[in-house]
Amino acid sequence: MLASDVMATKLERDDVLRVAELAHLSLTDAEVETFARQLAAILDWVNQIQEADTAGVPPTSHIAATEAAWRDDAETPSIDRARALDGAPDPAREAGLFRVPTVR
Repeated sequence: MLASDVMATKLERDDVLRVAELAHLSLTDAEVETFARQLAAILDWVNQIQEADTAGVPPTSHIAATEAAWRDDAETPSIDRARALDGAPDPAREAGLFRVPTVR
């Protein structure tokens, strides 16, 4: 018997109800059945991934490169202020700023 077979058969309705309780969720009977199937499928996928041969693969702590992928700062042309204010619904032209509603 594969590990994935064991995991799928061990996931019971009570397991889903316990997770729902921990998450403070109220589930219908239909939702419990749906989530039980979905969680079993997810666990099957996890087991399949665990069966992958990773011999020779160096351990890593990040999925992204550890070197910065930053570019040097460089000035580039941008839209001029007057043209930007032309698109504003209520610009404060005298101050050269955008006027926005107060946030409370």
